[in-house]
Amino acid sequence: MAVVELSSLLHDVDDHKLFDTKDNMNARQFLKSHCVENDDIELICQIINGVSFSKNKGERPQTLEGKIVQDADRIDAIGAVGIARTFAYGGKAGRSLESSLQHFKDKLLLLKDMMNTEEAKKIAESRHLYMENFLIEFRKELNEI
Repeated sequence: MAVVELSSLLHDVDDHKLFDTKDNMNARQFLKSHCVENDDIELICQIINGVSFSKNKGERPQTLEGKIVQDADRIDAIGAVGIARTFAYGGKAGRSLESSLQHFKDKLLLLKDMMNTEEAKKIAESRHLYMENFLIEFRKELNEI
């Protein structure tokens, strides 16, 4: 359980969109400073490296712990909070509105069918539907439908 918790907490601390680090440097430093054993550090880094949508191109983690952390990250990316994060990040990164909307097609609307665990599949179903309904309403308000 501790490996899942630490992997979940640290999975973005070396994200290439946020930090310019190599070999999970930030995660490793944190874990070493908290006296985590080397074998656990390696497992946590393996799990962290298996989370990324863009880097893993549909590959699923080999361990149950990795599957749980990947599912949690993907669930966090969809639904109401995922919508808010998409537009907040898009604004921060200088993306156009159209580019942020494209992110739904390129990634977010695909995540429901990429969940690993049964519980994640259940949660993802309702969040996916919420995003679909949001996009319909958004297009209506833009008079695109």
